[in-house]
Amino acid sequence: MAAPGFGGSGPPLTEDDAEDLLRCICFKTGPPRTVGVELEWLVHDQHLPHLPVAATRLDRAFAGLRTLPLASALTFEPGGQLELSSPPAASLMECIDSTSADLAAVRTALAGSGLALTGLGHDPWLPPRRLLREPRYDAMEACLDRTGPAGRSMMCSSASVQVCLDAGFEVPGPLGLGRRWQLAHLLGAVLVAAFANSPSGAGRPTGWKSTRQALWAELDPRRALAPSPDAPPREAWATHVLDTPVMCIRAQEGPWPVPERLTFREWIRSGAPRPPSRADLEYHITTLFPPVRPRGHLELRMIDAQSGEDGWRVPLAVTMALFDDPEAAETAYRTVKPLAETAGPLPAPRNPLWQDAARFGLAEPELHSAAVTCFALALDALPRLGASTAVQDAVAAFHDRYVLPGRCPADDFTLLSKETSS
Repeated sequence: MAAPGFGGSGPPLTEDDAEDLLRCICFKTGPPRTVGVELEWLVHDQHLPHLPVAATRLDRAFAGLRTLPLASALTFEPGGQLELSSPPAASLMECIDSTSADLAAVRTALAGSGLALTGLGHDPWLPPRRLLREPRYDAMEACLDRTGPAGRSMMCSSASVQVCLDAGFEVPGPLGLGRRWQLAHLLGAVLVAAFANSPSGAGRPTGWKSTRQALWAELDPRRALAPSPDAPPREAWATHVLDTPVMCIRAQEGPWPVPERLTFREWIRSGAPRPPSRADLEYHITTLFPPVRPRGHLELRMIDAQSGEDGWRVPLAVTMALFDDPEAAETAYRTVKPLAETAGPLPAPRNPLWQDAARFGLAEPELHSAAVTCFALALDALPRLGASTAVQDAVAAFHDRYVLPGRCPADDFTLLSKETSS
């Protein structure tokens, strides 16, 4: 959740300027060449994960982590979740190897403080507790509180695996931007279902396989929604960004104002309380939480954090295979295209397809059928992407354990399980 520099110093934006910037900075087309991953983790006591960790203990441990020579960017979320964001990698294995080395260093350092990373999409034991006290998080909390408690849980109790892929070619085809955009919003529901891993909160089952995804759907009327599926990606995204209310207006001093129902477009037109700049637009984008967020590349945000030291490798490998291998991408698109009927006209994640994925996982027959085909495609494509035998074996094991029988990691979880902490 890094914030750009404060606004107000650059020239004021016009609506035309903003639309041009959104089309240019959010979709950078070309042949898919790079991949990245952003890994969020809950941080718990190594032996007593159901008990809260003192803020001072976390602060000391995190201060030590900041001295590590990591290739990934290390940041912390409001509730003390740890995030590693890999640099763009030229191949799947480069991304995996680099991120694995950083994770090993982080785990070793945390173990010295008696702490461990927990791979779950939502904290099953502890209520939301905000540890970071900064103006932007104060403003975020105030904004999201207007629509209920889901915002605080999202900020402080959730964790994910986010896969970052190039936007694709400008021209049509299996690796074209338009096709990849559609694929992301349909396959995304299959990924939610297959990797659902957050069935509990506050010490009891929630009734959802992915509580994390259910929270995103509750955030507010617009902020976590995908753009309209009926328009081309650039136009749909530009309209969505400009017509979504701003979360806050950044200030050099004091609390950040949290206006009510002021869209970015209206802010441009009114120029009050000050004219917005490009930096304000860039910050505004970071306060939108759709399941697929274009940031030059495509940021797929719908996958729960995964249990085990290497569990995150499976969704990364599967997702890249289904997007970047032309043969797999074409067949995956044909496989998930019929899911659009189930989704209906509502945008993700509030449509029936995404709601079923979060609630039932792969127990939903239509999603199960699509997942079986898509995982088979990924397994076939991974050797062509240079995946190691270990990565291929991990995907095959996940396929056999969960996908074929119509299960997901949430089905293994019990509140007393020690397998969730890695």
